[in-house]
Amino acid sequence: MKIGIDIRNIGKQRTGSEVVVLELTKNILKIDRENEYLLLTDTDEKSVLDYVRKNLELEGKSNVKVVSLKAKNKFIWAGWTMPIFMRKNRLDIFHTEYILPFFIPKDIKVVTHIHDVSFKVYRDMIMKKDLFFLDLLIPKSIKRADKIVAVSQFTKDEILRYYGTNEKKVGVIYNSINIKDVEVNEHKARFLRKKYGLPEKFILYLGTLQPRKNIPILIRTYAEIKNKIPDIKLVIAGDKKAHNFDDKIDDAINRYKLTGEDITFCGFISEEDKSVIYSISTVFIFPSLYEGFGIPILEAMSRRVAVLASDIPPHREVAGDAALYFDPYSLDDLKKKLYNICVDENLRNRLIGLENARVNFFSWEKSAKKLLEIYKSLK
Repeated sequence: MKIGIDIRNIGKQRTGSEVVVLELTKNILKIDRENEYLLLTDTDEKSVLDYVRKNLELEGKSNVKVVSLKAKNKFIWAGWTMPIFMRKNRLDIFHTEYILPFFIPKDIKVVTHIHDVSFKVYRDMIMKKDLFFLDLLIPKSIKRADKIVAVSQFTKDEILRYYGTNEKKVGVIYNSINIKDVEVNEHKARFLRKKYGLPEKFILYLGTLQPRKNIPILIRTYAEIKNKIPDIKLVIAGDKKAHNFDDKIDDAINRYKLTGEDITFCGFISEEDKSVIYSISTVFIFPSLYEGFGIPILEAMSRRVAVLASDIPPHREVAGDAALYFDPYSLDDLKKKLYNICVDENLRNRLIGLENARVNFFSWEKSAKKLLEIYKSLK
């Protein structure tokens, strides 16, 4: 088969989504040397293409080709660039995320990957122009797709709930992690603390800064307990300039008159540095109102860091009993749980002792094998 995979997110610092595309693609290319793969991107920048080739480990893979299809924006790419390419280069299968290109030939089988449907649940947290296109195009994509990949059972249930598609059309392929197992020594820890401006002890959040991530309640909670844990600061790792930044984050900081002595915004953390940053944190917190999976929870667990997570179904699905959970709408519950996990070393050690089993349950190799089975079923 000739299989086209949309890899536009790779090299774009899109956190979770980029990790999923990169790891699934890399692992399926490791196990499948029979089918032909066209990896489709929208850039011809040498640095990005070099990053793609290096991180997908393409050297020596004769059945793989990276194809640059430049377009001014994603709408031109979907509405003009891709349809022309598909007519000139007949694919057997095309795999993308969420929204499909327009005018896909009927004989091409389509797989679309859906990480979550938060835009159906928390509509007031999504920009109106984004909602317009999501409401217009997602139903069309789900109807046209031959197979939909959900990243968790929770996400599958949500797709069925909001779009009513055939249950057999939706498969679950779990995400996983491939964080580098880097030795943490005093020199490396000191170097990264200086690089990112990190304090000696800190509570870590790592992810996007969108409204559904619920960062304002984390900031409010920390502000109200910081005097009880004066030696532990708050570190928020995420790009404040990224799409759909939550303005209420700044409102919470201003309301409590917090300074750089209290909270560090360290920006995007590279894949090379993430392992050490997790390892030197005191606690990892993931306070989201809504997720499809929650890769950072697994990443933190793999580095033996105690995790405090919002009590939502996908977090329970991922972490099981290896995390401490809190009501994401309750400031009081979060205050109690955050204080306890920060000061109670026995609690942290108990959680850490349960983490290994959860981390080992998930594997990109196993997920890639399931994806290949989906491709073969569409033959």
